[in-house]
Amino acid sequence: MTPLLTVKSITKQFAAIPIVQDVSFEVYPGEIFALLGASGCGKTTTLRLIAGFEKADAGVIAIGERVLEDKKVHIPPESREIGFVFQDYALFPDKNVLENAAFGLSRKMPKKERHANALETLEKVGIADLHARMPHHLSGGEQQRVALARSLATQPKLLLLDEPFSSLDTGLRQATREEVRGLLKTYGISVVLVTHDQEEALSFAERVAVMNNGIIEQIGTPEDVYRQPKTVYVANFLGKTNIINADIRNCVAETPFGFLEIDYPNATDILLSIRPEHFTIEKNVADTSDKNLGRIIAREFKGHDFTYRVEVDGNPYFVQTDYKRHFQVGDKVILKPIEAVVIENKD
Repeated sequence: MTPLLTVKSITKQFAAIPIVQDVSFEVYPGEIFALLGASGCGKTTTLRLIAGFEKADAGVIAIGERVLEDKKVHIPPESREIGFVFQDYALFPDKNVLENAAFGLSRKMPKKERHANALETLEKVGIADLHARMPHHLSGGEQQRVALARSLATQPKLLLLDEPFSSLDTGLRQATREEVRGLLKTYGISVVLVTHDQEEALSFAERVAVMNNGIIEQIGTPEDVYRQPKTVYVANFLGKTNIINADIRNCVAETPFGFLEIDYPNATDILLSIRPEHFTIEKNVADTSDKNLGRIIAREFKGHDFTYRVEVDGNPYFVQTDYKRHFQVGDKVILKPIEAVVIENKD
């Protein structure tokens, strides 16, 4: 499939400090793609480069065969056929919902036609009945829908979302996310989402690029980046994990919890990532002195599950169980790994 958006080796510096470094990725027609990373990693700058709000120092940005950015070309934002939903929604406080939604439409179009098109888009995002309200009379979720309608009304080829759910209450965030995702898939529009929220990226996007210090460390499906992290940063950023040193002989890794079969050639001093849910945990009823004997040193109840910190041979490890698996601080337990991933070869 031919990509809709191509970003190739883009670089951006501010005051001689590299913010985006040799970043490359593609977004395909109808795909939702997420740029995920901590604050200051360069993800929003990358989004602004795609939109044309910033000019790249190097690299190429193209929509289909049309080059938007290279050494000689810089197409202005209003001519890129790209929609942008800002983190704070950027609604005009002196304009009502309909006027805000119609703002991006061409002034060459008669006002009546602009408003008719905007109203149709408001109907599609489910807030046509609010068309006469002012922004300050709207909830956060309603303001977001107005901002989304304003971008969709222009029928962009690509939609850019900058932390679109971060200002919503926790209870509203998931429901809004699901509704917006369904709406975007109905439109069949390509989307680039910027977020620092791991759960948001994994649940909303079809592919995820994890950024760190201006570079992309890994691109893949949500399942791939979570279950097969390639670097320590990716493994840690996408949720709790346990990083351990191990040697592998004949596809068997020797770990602090015993031996584990693993599909990897012989290697010494490699790093393994074991997710908290990839352990079995049992009470040490017989009070054995097995190598994988541990002791519960902390526990956290989260309703649907428990996360325990278990000390084994003087080192703490995270273990996650369902809500039925009750252990108390001080309990002696036996840990056994059921799955691990090699994330880095240190040799």
